[in-house]
Amino acid sequence: MKEMNEQNEHAQDEQTEENETIEVLENEEVETEAEQVTEESTVTNEEVEKLQEEKRQLEERALRLQAEFENFKKRTQREKEAAQKYKAQDLVNDLLPVKDNFDRALDTEVDEASKGFKEGIEMVYKQLTEALTSHGVEEIATVGEEFDPNLHHAVMQANDENYDSNIVVEELQKGYSLKDRVIRPAMVKVNQ
Repeated sequence: MKEMNEQNEHAQDEQTEENETIEVLENEEVETEAEQVTEESTVTNEEVEKLQEEKRQLEERALRLQAEFENFKKRTQREKEAAQKYKAQDLVNDLLPVKDNFDRALDTEVDEASKGFKEGIEMVYKQLTEALTSHGVEEIATVGEEFDPNLHHAVMQANDENYDSNIVVEELQKGYSLKDRVIRPAMVKVNQ
Protein backbone atom coordinates (compact mmCIF):
# COMPACT_ATOMS: atom_id res chain seq x y z
CA MET A 1 0.00 0.00 0.00
CA LYS A 2 2.76 2.23 0.78
CA GLU A 3 4.05 1.54 -2.65
CA MET A 4 0.75 2.44 -4.14
CA ASN A 5 0.65 5.66 -2.24
CA GLU A 6 4.12 6.46 -3.47
CA GLN A 7 3.14 5.61 -7.00
CA ASN A 8 0.04 7.77 -6.70
CA GLU A 9 2.07 10.64 -5.32
CA HIS A 10 4.64 10.17 -8.03
CA ALA A 11 1.89 10.12 -10.67
CA GLN A 12 0.36 13.20 -9.13
CA ASP A 13 3.75 14.95 -9.14
CA GLU A 14 4.26 14.04 -12.76
CA GLN A 15 0.74 15.19 -13.55
CA THR A 16 1.36 18.47 -11.73
CA GLU A 17 4.64 18.99 -13.58
CA GLU A 18 2.94 18.18 -16.84
CA ASN A 19 0.12 20.60 -16.04
CA GLU A 20 2.64 23.30 -15.14
CA THR A 21 4.52 22.67 -18.40
CA ILE A 22 1.25 22.88 -20.30
CA GLU A 23 0.36 26.10 -18.46
CA VAL A 24 3.77 27.61 -19.27
CA LEU A 25 3.37 26.59 -22.90
CA GLU A 26 -0.18 27.93 -22.97
CA ASN A 27 0.97 31.19 -21.35
CA GLU A 28 3.75 31.54 -23.91
CA GLU A 29 1.27 30.86 -26.72
CA VAL A 30 -1.16 33.37 -25.26
CA GLU A 31 1.62 35.96 -24.92
CA THR A 32 2.71 35.31 -28.51
CA GLU A 33 -0.87 35.59 -29.74
CA ALA A 34 -1.34 38.76 -27.66
CA GLU A 35 1.80 40.25 -29.24
CA GLN A 36 0.50 39.33 -32.69
CA VAL A 37 -2.92 40.81 -31.94
CA THR A 38 -1.24 43.98 -30.62
CA GLU A 39 0.83 44.22 -33.79
CA GLU A 40 -2.26 43.59 -35.88
CA SER A 41 -4.15 46.20 -33.84
CA THR A 42 -1.46 48.76 -34.55
CA VAL A 43 -1.57 47.98 -38.24
CA THR A 44 -5.33 47.95 -38.11
CA ASN A 45 -5.41 51.38 -36.40
CA GLU A 46 -3.11 52.79 -39.07
CA GLU A 47 -5.23 51.20 -41.76
CA VAL A 48 -8.39 52.53 -40.14
CA GLU A 49 -6.95 56.05 -40.09
CA LYS A 50 -5.91 55.72 -43.73
CA LEU A 51 -9.33 54.41 -44.72
CA GLN A 52 -11.05 57.19 -42.78
CA GLU A 53 -8.94 59.78 -44.62
CA GLU A 54 -9.80 58.16 -47.97
CA LYS A 55 -13.47 58.16 -46.98
CA ARG A 56 -13.33 61.85 -46.05
CA GLN A 57 -11.66 62.69 -49.36
CA LEU A 58 -14.22 60.69 -51.33
CA GLU A 59 -17.11 62.33 -49.48
CA GLU A 60 -15.60 65.76 -50.18
CA ARG A 61 -15.17 64.87 -53.85
CA ALA A 62 -18.74 63.59 -54.04
CA LEU A 63 -20.03 66.85 -52.52
CA ARG A 64 -18.02 68.90 -55.03
CA LEU A 65 -19.32 66.81 -57.92
CA GLN A 66 -22.85 67.16 -56.64
CA ALA A 67 -22.44 70.94 -56.37
CA GLU A 68 -20.98 71.10 -59.88
CA PHE A 69 -23.90 69.08 -61.20
CA GLU A 70 -26.42 71.37 -59.48
CA ASN A 71 -24.67 74.40 -60.99
CA PHE A 72 -24.74 72.73 -64.40
CA LYS A 73 -28.47 72.06 -64.07
CA LYS A 74 -29.15 75.68 -63.05
CA ARG A 75 -27.00 77.07 -65.87
CA THR A 76 -28.69 74.81 -68.40
CA GLN A 77 -32.11 75.88 -67.13
CA ARG A 78 -31.17 79.57 -67.39
CA GLU A 79 -29.86 79.03 -70.92
CA LYS A 80 -33.08 77.23 -71.88
CA GLU A 81 -35.19 80.03 -70.44
CA ALA A 82 -33.10 82.66 -72.26
CA ALA A 83 -33.36 80.72 -75.51
CA GLN A 84 -37.12 80.46 -75.07
CA LYS A 85 -37.41 84.11 -74.09
CA TYR A 86 -35.43 85.41 -77.06
CA LYS A 87 -36.29 82.72 -79.63
CA ALA A 88 -37.96 85.32 -81.87
CA GLN A 89 -34.93 87.61 -81.98
CA ASP A 90 -33.63 86.45 -85.36
CA LEU A 91 -37.05 86.77 -86.93
CA VAL A 92 -37.55 90.21 -85.38
CA ASN A 93 -34.15 91.33 -86.70
CA ASP A 94 -35.26 90.27 -90.17
CA LEU A 95 -38.66 92.00 -89.88
CA LEU A 96 -37.44 95.37 -88.56
CA PRO A 97 -36.25 96.61 -91.98
CA VAL A 98 -39.67 95.61 -93.39
CA LYS A 99 -41.35 97.64 -90.66
CA ASP A 100 -39.05 100.58 -91.44
CA ASN A 101 -40.08 100.39 -95.10
CA PHE A 102 -43.74 100.35 -94.09
CA ASP A 103 -43.11 103.48 -91.98
CA ARG A 104 -41.53 105.25 -94.96
CA ALA A 105 -44.34 104.13 -97.28
CA LEU A 106 -46.99 105.43 -94.90
CA ASP A 107 -45.20 108.79 -94.56
CA THR A 108 -45.55 109.54 -98.28
CA GLU A 109 -48.28 111.78 -99.59
CA VAL A 110 -51.04 110.04 -101.54
CA ASP A 111 -53.68 111.34 -103.90
CA GLU A 112 -57.34 110.38 -103.86
CA ALA A 113 -56.86 107.53 -106.32
CA SER A 114 -54.30 105.69 -104.13
CA LYS A 115 -56.05 106.36 -100.82
CA GLY A 116 -57.53 102.81 -100.73
CA PHE A 117 -54.09 101.35 -101.38
CA LYS A 118 -52.67 103.32 -98.44
CA GLU A 119 -55.48 102.05 -96.17
CA GLY A 120 -54.57 98.47 -97.15
CA ILE A 121 -50.91 99.15 -96.35
CA GLU A 122 -51.95 100.62 -92.96
CA MET A 123 -53.93 97.46 -92.15
CA VAL A 124 -50.96 95.22 -93.00
CA TYR A 125 -48.67 97.51 -91.00
CA LYS A 126 -51.02 97.32 -88.02
CA GLN A 127 -51.02 93.50 -88.18
CA LEU A 128 -47.25 93.41 -88.36
CA THR A 129 -46.95 95.77 -85.41
CA GLU A 130 -49.43 93.74 -83.33
CA ALA A 131 -47.58 90.49 -84.15
CA LEU A 132 -44.26 92.00 -83.08
CA THR A 133 -45.82 93.43 -79.90
CA SER A 134 -47.35 90.07 -79.01
CA HIS A 135 -43.84 88.59 -79.05
CA GLY A 136 -42.49 91.28 -76.73
CA VAL A 137 -41.10 93.78 -79.23
CA GLU A 138 -41.42 97.40 -78.12
CA GLU A 139 -40.31 100.72 -79.60
CA ILE A 140 -37.69 102.58 -77.59
CA ALA A 141 -38.87 106.02 -76.43
CA THR A 142 -36.71 108.80 -77.82
CA VAL A 143 -37.81 112.43 -78.33
CA GLY A 144 -37.83 114.35 -75.05
CA GLU A 145 -36.04 111.51 -73.21
CA GLU A 146 -32.60 111.79 -71.67
CA PHE A 147 -29.92 110.27 -73.87
CA ASP A 148 -29.07 106.73 -72.75
CA PRO A 149 -26.15 105.10 -74.60
CA ASN A 150 -27.66 101.68 -73.87
CA LEU A 151 -30.84 102.59 -75.77
CA HIS A 152 -29.84 105.37 -78.14
CA HIS A 153 -27.21 105.77 -80.82
CA ALA A 154 -26.33 109.47 -81.16
CA VAL A 155 -25.43 110.35 -84.75
CA MET A 156 -25.93 114.14 -84.57
CA GLN A 157 -25.91 116.98 -82.08
CA ALA A 158 -28.13 120.03 -81.98
CA ASN A 159 -28.24 123.40 -80.17
CA ASP A 160 -31.91 123.76 -79.35
CA GLU A 161 -32.80 126.11 -76.49
CA ASN A 162 -36.20 124.39 -76.12
CA TYR A 163 -34.48 121.26 -74.72
CA ASP A 164 -32.10 120.72 -71.82
CA SER A 165 -28.62 119.38 -72.35
CA ASN A 166 -28.28 115.66 -73.17
CA ILE A 167 -31.94 115.34 -74.25
CA VAL A 168 -32.98 113.61 -77.47
CA VAL A 169 -34.45 116.19 -79.86
CA GLU A 170 -35.10 114.08 -82.95
CA GLU A 171 -35.44 110.43 -83.87
CA LEU A 172 -33.73 109.44 -87.13
CA GLN A 173 -34.45 105.71 -86.96
CA LYS A 174 -36.66 103.84 -84.49
CA GLY A 175 -35.07 101.56 -81.95
CA TYR A 176 -36.58 98.34 -80.63
CA SER A 177 -36.24 96.05 -77.66
CA LEU A 178 -37.32 92.44 -77.29
CA LYS A 179 -38.55 91.91 -73.74
CA ASP A 180 -35.62 93.40 -71.77
CA ARG A 181 -32.94 93.17 -74.49
CA VAL A 182 -32.18 96.00 -76.93
CA ILE A 183 -32.33 94.61 -80.45
CA ARG A 184 -31.57 97.84 -82.24
CA PRO A 185 -30.76 101.15 -80.56
CA ALA A 186 -32.60 104.20 -81.81
CA MET A 187 -30.58 106.60 -84.01
CA VAL A 188 -31.09 110.03 -82.53
CA LYS A 189 -30.04 113.68 -82.54
CA VAL A 190 -29.06 114.88 -79.07
CA ASN A 191 -29.06 118.42 -77.67
CA GLN A 192 -25.68 119.68 -76.44
